Amino acid sequence: MAKEQYDFDLIILGSGGGGSVAAHIAITAGKRVAIVEPAEMGGECPNWGCVPTKALLHAAEIYDGAKHGQQFGIRSGALSYNYPLIKAWKDLAVYRTGTSQGKRLYESEGIKILSGMGQFIGPHTITVNRRHYSAEHFLVATGTHNFIPPIEGLDKTGYLTFREAINLTRPPKSIFVIGGGAIGCEFAELFSIFGTKVFIADVTARLLFKEDDEVSELVRDIFETQRGMTILTNTKVLKIVKEGIAKRVYFQQGSEVASVKVDEVLLAAGKMANVDIGLENAGVEYTPKGINVDEHLQTTAKHIYAAGDVVGPYMFTHMAIYQSRIAAHNMLHKQKLSVDYRAVPRCVFINPEIASVGLSENECIKRDLRIKQAIAPISIIGRSNTSNVDKGFVKVITDKSGVLIGASIVSPRAGEMIHELTLAIQYSLTAAEVASTIHAFPTWSEAVRIACNKVQRMS
Repeated sequence: MAKEQYDFDLIILGSGGGGSVAAHIAITAGKRVAIVEPAEMGGECPNWGCVPTKALLHAAEIYDGAKHGQQFGIRSGALSYNYPLIKAWKDLAVYRTGTSQGKRLYESEGIKILSGMGQFIGPHTITVNRRHYSAEHFLVATGTHNFIPPIEGLDKTGYLTFREAINLTRPPKSIFVIGGGAIGCEFAELFSIFGTKVFIADVTARLLFKEDDEVSELVRDIFETQRGMTILTNTKVLKIVKEGIAKRVYFQQGSEVASVKVDEVLLAAGKMANVDIGLENAGVEYTPKGINVDEHLQTTAKHIYAAGDVVGPYMFTHMAIYQSRIAAHNMLHKQKLSVDYRAVPRCVFINPEIASVGLSENECIKRDLRIKQAIAPISIIGRSNTSNVDKGFVKVITDKSGVLIGASIVSPRAGEMIHELTLAIQYSLTAAEVASTIHAFPTWSEAVRIACNKVQRMS
């Protein structure tokens, strides 16, 4: 089929990070581009995910810091908060992303916006609001939706997801969080700072199960001792029943069944790929976990690519942006680029922050790798003294020759600190090379140098 017979050179399903970057690259290359978007422009991150949650957490961090200001000679006895104004701050942060003007901005570049749900009806054709559109190439970046676990009574009693939680006008007096991953931990932290009694449950043996054991243990200690949360690991939620205006959650740990009465239940039990878009009509193979792609992000239909959360293996905005860039290049050029996931930073924005990159120690053990690892507590560096923060560490992992392959940080500003180690892993630097690099005093990053120095001295 000749190119002129298609309505567009590229149709992108989804305007989030996985789709938007490719759209800009393709239109700059002179291609005819359309984006299909059934909801708000920009997707999950700026509207309901990264931006609003981090804006709320920033307000919480300021409030929490002020509450503990007396240790620095700052009086804060009459401190209070206005949660509707905190929500207004969050709304301002979302507004400033520009997503509300997204359609106008895209169209000013020459990108056509098709508002509605797109469905494949053939290899080169989709339908949106009963109109058919064809393209030479497609990029599927439809993202994910919340996984709703099959818990008895859940639908009748009602629940929150992160979409509803960011728009509350007051924090609940008590909340039961189902899921101990990044989303669950961030909301647990947020609400606990504003006085909510928090219960957080997960079916796995520890919070943040994909992180190193030391990370999970320290987070649990901070949540329990400093935040007053009740942590329920190895726990299965059995049912939820209405009890007046409250909810009673029944759960099982081992052979013991117990219950707790709370105002709200927050679901943070994972996400499912948005794949119900007629992919089988286009010859694209997929599972409930996502679309199958090769190292070039091509699906089983070679003219259709996929990027972002609908692909995985990491559900981060920065991963979606990276994949979108790779997919756009591969659609436009014969010389293909392959994805490289060796050095993907991941962050949890609680206080202190958590950041990690590369392989965890548990992953190394599963792969039967010979490794060296060392930990430097942040309490030994100067910045810890001047900030009066002593809980945290930097952990680095190298292969047997000293090349960095993994790292974990629990520290203030960990999200910024991790990029030094990300760069090191990406370019196969050794711990000795990082340790020999001058690090400014007094900074949190000195702990990176110390940890790398410790591991490179091991025989």
